[in-house]
Amino acid sequence: MLFRISAVRLLRDEPMYRRLFLAGLLTGIGDRFCQVAMLAIIIRITGSGVMLGGALALRVLPFLLLAPVGGWLTKYFSRRNIMLTINCIRVPLALGYLLVRQAEDLWILYVATALLACAEAVYAPVRKSGIPLFVRSENLLRVNALEQVLNGVVLIVGALLGGIVSTVFGPQSAFVANAAAFMLASGLVRRLDDSSGSKPNEGRVLEDTNVQKRNGSTSAIWPLIRMSIPLQVIIGFELLVPVINGIDNVLISVYAIQVFGLGDWGVGMFYSSLGLGLVLSSLCSRYIRGRLLAGVVICLLIEGSLLMVLSGAPGPISAVIIYLSLAFMSGIGNICLDTLLMIKVPKKHRGVIYGVVTAWSGSVLGLSMFGAGVLLERMDPRQLGFAGGLGFAVLALFLSAYAWIRDRRVFGRNEA
Repeated sequence: MLFRISAVRLLRDEPMYRRLFLAGLLTGIGDRFCQVAMLAIIIRITGSGVMLGGALALRVLPFLLLAPVGGWLTKYFSRRNIMLTINCIRVPLALGYLLVRQAEDLWILYVATALLACAEAVYAPVRKSGIPLFVRSENLLRVNALEQVLNGVVLIVGALLGGIVSTVFGPQSAFVANAAAFMLASGLVRRLDDSSGSKPNEGRVLEDTNVQKRNGSTSAIWPLIRMSIPLQVIIGFELLVPVINGIDNVLISVYAIQVFGLGDWGVGMFYSSLGLGLVLSSLCSRYIRGRLLAGVVICLLIEGSLLMVLSGAPGPISAVIIYLSLAFMSGIGNICLDTLLMIKVPKKHRGVIYGVVTAWSGSVLGLSMFGAGVLLERMDPRQLGFAGGLGFAVLALFLSAYAWIRDRRVFGRNEA
């Protein structure tokens, strides 16, 4: 109850972020409707892990080339206009899925998926890099916690209802809902006003844009990274985790449909469990103001352990509990990670850093998901899931050892 009051107060006090939050909620739920229906169609028509992994890969591979474009565009155009244009473009693309009727039409699904991913690749860094500009610095940690609530609600409502809607009304209804969400989000984004410096937050947006135009060189970024061990660990996390993360992304649908035989609603149930875990993780934000770097690596280690346990889950109920716990730890880690990144990176470099990091993580995640799909043709899903969890655990230990060797005091510093 106290957290709900706090969240409502935060959204009331930060009107710019409130619009971003609501627009993200709409587009996120619509996207989950679309994803659940799309994956169910592929599995039902082809039953192929390669086709499933390929579709998931197409959702993120465009980030390699286009995510830096989003960061670059913020130097010359307002964030409102960029996001508004992209949301309008996504409406007809989302409706393109309605043309998929049989196996011969699957190419339309893949083309629409790729084009929507291109739009998201530009949109994501524009939105993310704008968060610290649209809110007061003392609210960053709370806003990042609220971002986990956003992600959680998207999974709970979008995935669970998406599975139900797709099952009861057919996948076409989910695709229409996705297009409608983009239209409604466009209306919210249109109300963002970064054309005037009359308001404090908006003035900060314009100031940052002008600074970027004068000091847009990336040459100053490397000395910044060399001087900050926490930033090195953060970037190492962003570069290495996606290499493994594609495995558990692919296995969610496989566990639900093939391992536990739950069908479309099972996919939604597992995703909603992840969403509930993310929402619960936001409740811990008030307790993690210090030792943020330690929170990042500890949560990653626990995630890896839970994924190994998940690979041996005896039934769907235990899998739901493990997925909830996984998302809880992931949410806490993400709060720590995002807050540290916003603190450690100067405003004039945020667009470039977020663009490059998003490009790498998105493209590598896509390759990882495609690779996981290929491996599923040769490995049992549970064996692959155990290998992915082990990879997370090893990576967490590696990052911890690196930071400890470079500076033993690094995990004891209050980074917030």
